[in-house]
Amino acid sequence: MLDIKKLSYWEKKSFFDGIDFLIIGAGIVGYSTAIYLRNLNKDAKIVILERGYLPSGASSKNAGFACFGSATELISDLQTIPEKEVWKTVALRWKGLQKLKSLLGESNLELIVNGSWDLIVKTDTKLYDETIEKMDYLNRKTEEITGINSVYSIDNQNYKKFGLQNIHSSIYNKLEGQIDTAKMNDTFYKKAVANNISVLFGIEAKEISSVENSVLTVTNIGEIHSSKVAVCTNGFAKQFFPKEDVQPARAQVLITKPIKDLKIKGTFHYDSGYYYFRNIDNRILLGGGRNLAFEEETTTELENSNLILNKLHELLKNVILPETNYEIDYNWAGIMGVGTSKKPIIKQMKENIYCGIRLGGMGVAIGTLVGEELAELMGE
Repeated sequence: MLDIKKLSYWEKKSFFDGIDFLIIGAGIVGYSTAIYLRNLNKDAKIVILERGYLPSGASSKNAGFACFGSATELISDLQTIPEKEVWKTVALRWKGLQKLKSLLGESNLELIVNGSWDLIVKTDTKLYDETIEKMDYLNRKTEEITGINSVYSIDNQNYKKFGLQNIHSSIYNKLEGQIDTAKMNDTFYKKAVANNISVLFGIEAKEISSVENSVLTVTNIGEIHSSKVAVCTNGFAKQFFPKEDVQPARAQVLITKPIKDLKIKGTFHYDSGYYYFRNIDNRILLGGGRNLAFEEETTTELENSNLILNKLHELLKNVILPETNYEIDYNWAGIMGVGTSKKPIIKQMKENIYCGIRLGGMGVAIGTLVGEELAELMGE
């Protein structure tokens, strides 16, 4: 790409001069921040930078789960996280999902609510028993947030119709669903462009610094000046904020070729949520396994792990598709942003520099809400 200094007058004027808000990262948070900033300021010049020729973060590489908390995850969290914090997180996820639907429309997300199953294996029976014991409590607290009763229920039979094997039991969540991640991202892009927001791909931000009431962003094509900058790169944010409690967390995903008469519908959590799978276009999309190698998967390298991929193959063969012929089509990796807290970081970092990061693997659920809060913070 041409250095900014080699652009024409028209190119510099149109895309790089007089930027009010520069957004780094064309994902859910980045797009949402820009769109909500436009709602707050009709005349502002808003530009989104994306380092890849396509979005490079988890927003375009996720499994497309519209989820807010499996039962065993909540019980597990309650053992290590203060109760109020756990339910504040669930409320944030639920509110964020409603915000996403409102902003883009359910049809543009291709949202399907078949519910989700929290699959229990024999080694998880202790956690399962603890979850069943507190089922009334979970439903009561979830109803306070969603307004819907009996969200969670025991399911000892229904998962069998999907042909799953080596499962002890399952807990059903009737409110969780799935989206088409590609359609979501495409709708975000079109909505941004329709709102006179420039989205520039192939431009990587390398350094950000506050200078004389503005921000200097050094990129691979030169320096860009703007009034304010929002970093919305989630798991890639460490390069800008090395002291923040956010770490990259790589996720491995594979997808099968189309399978005739595939029975599986809905979304599924396995092994306390460390694995997850669903049906998409008559294929099985399966991801997870970070718990097999936490240290190795704390990276921003978009590479595959044979250790984890072998485990995913094992799950397909022994649990998900034990009596079905299938072929793997291909696999990929995505980068999440996690920390010691499940609460996202939305704050001003330096003068005129802000961030909306650490989505904790729940970008679909909370990304839009994070973008709205970040826009309000920047627009003050």
